[in-house]
Amino acid sequence: MAQHGIRPSRSLGAISLGTAFLVILTGCTSSKSSVGSAGSAITVGTTDQVTSLDPAGAWDAGSGTIESEVYATLLSVKNGATEVSPDLAAGIEPTGPKQYTVTLKKNLEFANGHALTSSDVKFSFDRTVRIADENGPSSLLYDLDSVAAPTPTTVVFTLKSAHDTLFPQVLSTAAGYVVDEQVFPADKILDDRSIVAAKPWNGPYGVRSYDKNSLVSFTANSAYGGGLGAARTKNVQLKYYTDASNLKLDVQQGTVDAVYRTLTTADLDDLSRKKDVKVHTGSGNGIRYIVFDFKTQPYGTGTENADKAKALAVRRAVADSVDRAQLARQVYKNSYQPLYSSVPDGLTGATDSFKSLYGDKKGGPDKAAAAARLEAAKVTTPVKLDLQYNGDHYGSSSADEYALLKTQLEATGLFKVNLQSTEWTQYGKDRVKHLYPLYQLGWYADYLDADNYLSPFYSANSWVANGYSDPAVRALIKKEETETDPARRAGLLKEAQDKAAAAVPLLPLLQGSTAIVTREDVGGVPAELSSAYQFRWAGLTKK
Repeated sequence: MAQHGIRPSRSLGAISLGTAFLVILTGCTSSKSSVGSAGSAITVGTTDQVTSLDPAGAWDAGSGTIESEVYATLLSVKNGATEVSPDLAAGIEPTGPKQYTVTLKKNLEFANGHALTSSDVKFSFDRTVRIADENGPSSLLYDLDSVAAPTPTTVVFTLKSAHDTLFPQVLSTAAGYVVDEQVFPADKILDDRSIVAAKPWNGPYGVRSYDKNSLVSFTANSAYGGGLGAARTKNVQLKYYTDASNLKLDVQQGTVDAVYRTLTTADLDDLSRKKDVKVHTGSGNGIRYIVFDFKTQPYGTGTENADKAKALAVRRAVADSVDRAQLARQVYKNSYQPLYSSVPDGLTGATDSFKSLYGDKKGGPDKAAAAARLEAAKVTTPVKLDLQYNGDHYGSSSADEYALLKTQLEATGLFKVNLQSTEWTQYGKDRVKHLYPLYQLGWYADYLDADNYLSPFYSANSWVANGYSDPAVRALIKKEETETDPARRAGLLKEAQDKAAAAVPLLPLLQGSTAIVTREDVGGVPAELSSAYQFRWAGLTKK
């Protein structure tokens, strides 16, 4: 997703559908949550922004921060766990090569009093696929063929492919939020005000008051019947900032209790020295990258001088010219690491395709290699690059990151960079309209598997939507998604990464860390964050 909330899951290989898997996913039914009341209200600060409260119309971290608290999924991942477990579901089991059957917990309700049944589940999945919003999560449902609701507590998912062991993970993602069919229209996105007024909450919290991208108040949802447990703090506020320095000052002075996205590296370093503040860090699974729009990039298909060979040469020459190590060191003080594939290092199947193909073939830039590519394709230099970035969603350090990228590219003498920035609420709309020839995006995993860093970018219904399409890459992705042999699957993942890297539809830059700041009297956040950690309010406490 544009950088979206972490949805951790399996870390290695394909999930076994044997006995252990079924034991994990057939939990006992639970009654409604008992709302916690420990401590005072907690105020969380953020520089991120909300696109939409409608799960079918948003797939970004700002929207996901709220959605993951107010909507529930059939399966979810508890913090500290690495596998999915029942949430609204009582259990799940494969009932055929292309079929999963889910049993719902009994007596589920939305906060507005409407019963939550299998009909709502079917409606939710059918709706997401039907609307297929360009900024929504419908691409995660690539293998879903149909959904049936034979009884009020039974849901049957029929898939397109046999032996898709990834599908239970998909049910725990943003594409799996269950919404109230009595509130949401089947064929269009519902506006935020109407959603808030209808109270269709089925997650641990519900929205009490809503001033979009300014201040949102939440209270624990007593109707929540899922498996994540009761909220330990009844009331939470989410306060939005346009300036990260003001957010830093407020958490330092105690006006804000926790910060989730995004402070600069320098601010985090300074706060780590304050006695009343804790900075929680860890190895994140987030990545930062540049997207090339195949329609509007130099020599793109929609330009007056369209030329596929020249367009490819430009993309490859840019890949030859970036210095990732300098970006990591100078902008992020090595809290981010160079990234040479869309799949981050540490996941099974990750391959440093861009390292072996571009620059000095060791990870560094090579001006001569870039110049040779452009000359061979008869590209006139300097090439004008219109490069767009965002500073609120991806953090204020993006300004420094992209200023340095501009410097690196222009230092070759091969490019002239026009650098511009747009607020996130407009950014997502513009990029899918092909208004940005080159632009910044980021990504957090929906599930910790290499596939989640390939299919959303390179599949037929790519969320990136930049015009890149390679049937060979799509075929490889489809094969790896159902391959149960780890060695064969790793080979398919490598081949898909190599083929995609040769075309450079996107240019991976950095693999980043995770940071959450809390006041000393706030509990519930581990000192060291794992790559699978998800920031959830229900576990927070305040003395």
